[in-house]
This record gives sequence, C-alpha cells and structure tokens, in this order.
Amino acid sequence: MGGTQASGTEGIRGGKDGRGGLGHVLSGLAVAVGFVLFLGAFVWGALVYQPYTVPTDSMMPTVKPGDRVLAQRIDGGEVRRGDVVVFTDAMWSDSPMVKRVVGIGGDTVKCCGEGGRLTVNGKELDEPYIEHTKPEAAAAGTGLGVASDTPFEVKVPEGNLFLLGDRRSASLDSRAHLQEAGQGTVARSAVRARVDALAWPSMTMLDRPATYASLPGGTSQPGPLTLQLAAVAAGAALVVLGAAYGPLVRVLGRGRRREPAGVR
Repeated sequence: MGGTQASGTEGIRGGKDGRGGLGHVLSGLAVAVGFVLFLGAFVWGALVYQPYTVPTDSMMPTVKPGDRVLAQRIDGGEVRRGDVVVFTDAMWSDSPMVKRVVGIGGDTVKCCGEGGRLTVNGKELDEPYIEHTKPEAAAAGTGLGVASDTPFEVKVPEGNLFLLGDRRSASLDSRAHLQEAGQGTVARSAVRARVDALAWPSMTMLDRPATYASLPGGTSQPGPLTLQLAAVAAGAALVVLGAAYGPLVRVLGRGRRREPAGVR
C-alpha cells in the first residue's frame, strides 16, 4: 500500500507519464548548450576581432570621433580596395590609424576625373561614403566639393596600398606624403586589422563599396561577426528559456492544484 502511494507521489512529482522529468533534463541541456554558444561566441570574437576607439574626424561621416569600431585581425595580403583598415606606419604616426584603401599595388590612382571624381586605372569611382561638401562651400551654400582638394596621380608600388580618409577636406592621408618614398603609399605588412562594424554608439555593419566590385580582385568578404552575434543571441535565448522552465512548471502546478474538484 505504502509502496503504491510512494510510486504515485513520484509520478505526480515527475509529471504525467514521467514527462516532467524529461522536461527538466531538456531544460538543463538547453542551459548547457546555451552557455557553450554564448561563451564560445565571445571567445571566438575576442580571438578574431579587436576594438578600437577612433579619436579623429578624418573618417567622417563613416566613423565619427569617439566611435568604437570592431576590426577583424587580418594579414595585409587579404586587403582589398574599399576596405577600411587599421595600420601603423612610422612615417605617418606612432599610433594606429584608420583609413580607406582606394588603390593597391599596380593601380594608378588619380584625382580628379570629370565631375571631380577619383579614378583608379582610369575608372571613375562613385564614392557615396565620403563627405563631399567642403566647409567653405557649405557655409556659402555653393554645393559639393571634389573627391580631393589636392590634385595627384600615383602609381602604387607592388605590395603597397594608397589610403585616403573619407573626410577628404580634413584628412592627413596618403596625399600628405606624396613627396616621400612610395608617394604616400603604405606597405601591406603595416595593416593590423580591417574594420567590419561600428560597435558604439550603435551597432552598424560597414558595407563594402560596390564601386570597387568591378575592378580586378573585387571587394573583400565580411568577417564572421554576424555569425558570432547570432550565436550570442541564440545562446542567451537558450539559457533564459531553459532556466525559466522550472519556475514556469511550478507556477502552472500551483494553478492546477487550486482548481476546485469536479463533481463525481
């Protein structure tokens, strides 16, 4: 008799047909998998990406002063035209700098073509990412400026990169070093990382400029940041759902016990 009562009690605690016990097992598994996904994605991200704070306005409007960016650690050989890269070059500065690659080894970069546009190997670039309006032109209401205030034509040495800021009217970039060896170009080996996204004050992925896609080599592929963020979100969801199972079952169980008994 007592054995029968104990068995019945265990059945009630375990849920009908033992399904409650299975539910607890599955909820625990969900929490464990969630933690693995959540922490694993963070570790993966820390290995692949490095955060940088941009102190200057030379990359406006793409990156503003004080913005925090996530840059994928890459080898300089992976750089393509249009990439926004973090690099260190003693001729430029002792600190890491952030600029956009507009020319690679073998390219002829010139400004300006018709309509004041930058050209690479004779192809005019459509650069929607740059700040076109000159400050003096904006004040006078006279319209747009050209892609560069400084006319130039550079043949980029093999293994080097020609880099410009998106705020062409206020950026100290390759144009400021035209008289130096390499005509302002920087060795690929100087590149430390490629910016994939803005992390602060808002999370925004950086687009690969379509204007470079038709040139040899095309544009680079985005890093795994989107997949990492998805893994973090999925892991967090699994942890929350798995942890909520036990309290939810208890609340529902209390509700059932409070229901009035039916008439027999």
